[in-house]
Amino acid sequence: MFAAPDPGLVRLRFAARAVLGISAAVAVMILAGLPLPAACGGALAALLAFFTVADPTVREQAVTTALLPVAGLPVLAAAAWLHPHPLARDAAFVTVVLAGVYARRWAARGNALGVFAFMMFFVAQFLHAGPADLPRLLAAVAIGLGVAAAVRFGLWCYERGARPAAVPALAQPRGLRRPTTRQAVQAATAAAAALALGEAVSADRWYWAVATAWWIFVNTASRGETLVRGFRRVLGTAVGIAAGFALAMPLHGAPGPSAVLVAACVFGIFYSASVSYSWMTFFVTVMAGTLYGLLGVLHPALLVLRLEETAAGAAAAALAVLLVLPVTTHAATDAWIHRALHAVRECAAHAGRRLGGDPDADLAARVAELDAVLGRVRASVAPLVHPLSPLRARRARARQVLALLDDCARQVRGLAETAAHPQAGHDARLTAACHRVEHAVQRLVGPARPLPAPPAPAAAAAAPAHPHTERALAHLHGLEAALTSLADPLRPAAPTALAA
Repeated sequence: MFAAPDPGLVRLRFAARAVLGISAAVAVMILAGLPLPAACGGALAALLAFFTVADPTVREQAVTTALLPVAGLPVLAAAAWLHPHPLARDAAFVTVVLAGVYARRWAARGNALGVFAFMMFFVAQFLHAGPADLPRLLAAVAIGLGVAAAVRFGLWCYERGARPAAVPALAQPRGLRRPTTRQAVQAATAAAAALALGEAVSADRWYWAVATAWWIFVNTASRGETLVRGFRRVLGTAVGIAAGFALAMPLHGAPGPSAVLVAACVFGIFYSASVSYSWMTFFVTVMAGTLYGLLGVLHPALLVLRLEETAAGAAAAALAVLLVLPVTTHAATDAWIHRALHAVRECAAHAGRRLGGDPDADLAARVAELDAVLGRVRASVAPLVHPLSPLRARRARARQVLALLDDCARQVRGLAETAAHPQAGHDARLTAACHRVEHAVQRLVGPARPLPAPPAPAAAAAAPAHPHTERALAHLHGLEAALTSLADPLRPAAPTALAA
């Protein structure tokens, strides 16, 4: 986690701002005289406001943050009123899961609102909140969201002015073929099964199983991704429970040390979220144990029960993703690999325009898009390259594809840096090389649009070329070589090469 690169200290700022905002929210709630359980709910609302809102622009982030109470407060009220009625409560919880996952069809905003609505129902179960607790809990959530928004969009808005690198959406089919629809049905089925298994394990803490099933489905697109995420969830929880015995138990709920440990866990959650799901789960588990200590209910049996409920939720998610409208890893991976190759082609096209003297060619934006798409490729291929994967041949091919795509990205970044030099262009060899790269991509993905025939390379000039021109040519030749090498692991003759 700490060895992972952090360009521009983005993860560090993300985590530090979250700690600041959540700490400020808790301080305001304490000054307002709210009881500790309500303050815990408000702090979680503030955490979610930082964690789930991921729109590409600050303006869109502000709109989504303003919509969080619209999605979450009615769910929180319903959960509190239904708390004395288990059958109605359980049916409502599964319905919230179905709607929350289905909302992901509306991209980042839909995902944030769906997660927040689910977690508001979860908060009511975590705090065992009934109708009498609702006014204080609603006030705490409102304070948490308000303080989080003030910090994020006022005190520390480091995204303002930054160029967003949003991942372009894939084409979406209709009906049950649409990934978000299929996953909504899967998640609702998993939630129902987790609820039944969780209540069989514990009538009081069953909601941890449902939460496990829910979070396993977040940011996954195939059965392989979901299964790997379930394994990492159980692993992170198990290690976090062991740490809970060593860290949370000795504190005995002491407010000062417990607050410090919770702040450290919040930092760890945000700092590790983008690089390690297991580490993030570890910090979530330690934080939950510490909060139980603050609430005065922490004991060793509760930590063991947490692991049992997590295992039940992971098992329910695994069964649902394998048996209910499964989406193969191959289907998801193939789509993202093709999208990455199209991004490479766009980079080559814009590089050709830039090297030809077009000042409007935005190569930097195309490189940012390629990097974002490659992030989704890595997440999709993760099940195939996992050390526990028994499919050695497919694992080797997947690693080869990742390595070659990473090589493409390195060459494109070098090309963009070189093409920015004013004396690097105006060479016919560069134009011909860019066209060859575009045609190499088209041979891999099939014709998406007609391309003109690449021009014949011009004879070498008598005067030596500028060094930046030679560097650009080297990057283009390296890019062409990497694309040519991709033909073998992606060849149509091996349709199961990356299937799972």
